[in-house]
Amino acid sequence: MAQESPKNSAAEIPVTSNGQLEDSHEHSFNRDLKRSLPVGLGLSETKITSHGFDSTKEGVEAGPFPGSSASPKSSVVSPSSTAASRLAGQGCDLIIPTGGRTQQKSGPVVLADEVKNPAMEKLELVRKWSLNTYKCTRQIISEKLGRGSRTVDLELEAQIDILRDNKKKYENILRLAQTLSNQLFQMVHTQRQLGDAFADLSLKSLELHEEFGYNADTQKLLAKNGETLLGAINFFIASVNTLVNKTIEDTLLTVKQYESARIEYDAYRTDLEELNLGPRDANTLPKIEQSQQLFQVHKEKYDKMRNDVSIKLKFLEENKVKVLHNQLVLFHNAIAAYFAGNQKQLEQTLKQFHIKLKTPGADAPSWLEEQ
Repeated sequence: MAQESPKNSAAEIPVTSNGQLEDSHEHSFNRDLKRSLPVGLGLSETKITSHGFDSTKEGVEAGPFPGSSASPKSSVVSPSSTAASRLAGQGCDLIIPTGGRTQQKSGPVVLADEVKNPAMEKLELVRKWSLNTYKCTRQIISEKLGRGSRTVDLELEAQIDILRDNKKKYENILRLAQTLSNQLFQMVHTQRQLGDAFADLSLKSLELHEEFGYNADTQKLLAKNGETLLGAINFFIASVNTLVNKTIEDTLLTVKQYESARIEYDAYRTDLEELNLGPRDANTLPKIEQSQQLFQVHKEKYDKMRNDVSIKLKFLEENKVKVLHNQLVLFHNAIAAYFAGNQKQLEQTLKQFHIKLKTPGADAPSWLEEQ
């Protein structure tokens, strides 16, 4: 090649035995160095040393390397303040730290909020649930052993006991009414079959035509009245079943939530009382404060559930009286009219309570559907 690269020229600088450059090659080294520098950057604006940057002097210096046996350190070309300002004006992205290494800008760094770990959240929920379960279990055992104290609302507890006792009695009435309905259904079905048999014999026995005919009409009339009574009883059963298994059960579910809130309230109340009886120092004061906060939270929950139970018991009592009054009147009038043989009164009772009877055989499948 006609012209060697700056890297090769710099690599061929001879060094004397004491580590200094020979004067005969100093001029050629400076010429090669000018070629290696970027355009617009003068030699007077740079300085080359074997140790780093020095912005107080201008020109090119080649200092002695420390030690004659050590290999010479690589020279570092660094722009001065004037050159740095020119590079900055051209939008250069090079940053030269004091260590002498060039780094590339990576743009603005945005520190995002620490992402919450779902596993840690679940673990914290499990820990809180375990601690709450332990406290409640300890409270229940203490109450059963007679060691712990419990909060009692005498008026509310009495109402709850009456409700549970009434629910058992209503369930017994419901079972008996269902038994009566099943038995009456079997009797009506038998009467209808017996009426059909009498009617068939009245047609085939000419000498007993009238006798068989009277019995057929009587059994059919009894079956019809039995179906009317059966409709009234089934309506009574449906209404009482709704009252017992939906309305009362919903109130008792709220009562269970109230009792759970009461146990939690007493558990944290006992915990706070034990901490208040102990010493007060730098270690126990944070625990007492935290326990006070948890106690207040569960106290508010307990008060809310107690208020909810009181309201539901009040509405349940009003609804129960209204429903049972109508259903008991219906049951009495229907039974009395049936056994008195008053068909007109029986039908009037069903109209009074807007009860519609199903037509016999209306739900039965047709002959084609059976095939």
